[in-house]
Amino acid sequence: MRDESSATRTKTITADHTVGLALGALGVLAFSMSLPLTRVAVQELDPWFVAFGRAVGAALLAWAYLRSTGAPRPTRGQWRRLSIVALGVVVGFPLFTSLALTTQTSAHGAVVIAVLPAMTAAFAVLRAGERPPPPFWVASIGGLLAVLAFLVVNGTVSGAVSIDDLYLLAAVVLCGLGYAEGGALARELGGARTICWALLLSLPVTLPVTAVAAAAHPPRADAGVWAAFGYLAAVSMFLGFFAWYAGLARGGVARVGQIQLAQPVLTLTWSALLLGEAVTPASVAAAFVVLACVVLTQRYRNGAPTPTVREA
Repeated sequence: MRDESSATRTKTITADHTVGLALGALGVLAFSMSLPLTRVAVQELDPWFVAFGRAVGAALLAWAYLRSTGAPRPTRGQWRRLSIVALGVVVGFPLFTSLALTTQTSAHGAVVIAVLPAMTAAFAVLRAGERPPPPFWVASIGGLLAVLAFLVVNGTVSGAVSIDDLYLLAAVVLCGLGYAEGGALARELGGARTICWALLLSLPVTLPVTAVAAAAHPPRADAGVWAAFGYLAAVSMFLGFFAWYAGLARGGVARVGQIQLAQPVLTLTWSALLLGEAVTPASVAAAFVVLACVVLTQRYRNGAPTPTVREA
């Protein structure tokens, strides 16, 4: 009976990991277009309006979702943790990337964003109580170095560190914190409710800032720019997190977070297709190396026990 119970639990954990990886990959695919479309949006719209306006639009969608599903209100402790999620992914990352991409290309932004998986894994240890084994860190760092080497060879890295790079670094640190805290909290609230409540919690800040930015610089843009803005609000800030936080909760923040190693290559691909930025054939080789490192990180189970995960 004990062996049968152990086998059943192992199958359940394996299934959760598989589903978590699939959901995480879907989230990364959604997020991979964020930098190119932010670059499009800030060319005609004020960066503060882009950063906070997208959060306001997503908050309206979140309100509709929570109302239609009859979601219970978070507890006091969960509200405190949601404030960390909001600081990282609702305010911090959109604001600092919008400021950086007013003058930098999205391809350049992919350089610093390549650090995000390692940052997420570090915060998974600090905030989510996870303890990946040493081989996990070796594979993770290997994937990071592969992405950075590809970007150097591709000519994306050049020049000294600028204020835009500091903006991007701030965005990465806050985003890694928001990912780890949100992934851990999604085990209790579900992925969809975690981002929805974080968006509503941020509304007293995001709405006034959006109004002031719109008054100072009336938003006027063509249809393509508004389409980019709409994607940032509906997908990058809302729907993408449904899959991403659910994936982190099921598969482990550190392990699933390594799928982000593929995001810089995807971002460069979108940059080439949407913005005409050049991408060399070396991207194919880099993609295979990154994929191999992601596979290696998934061979090592998280040191923390797998928790029960609530559905969204």
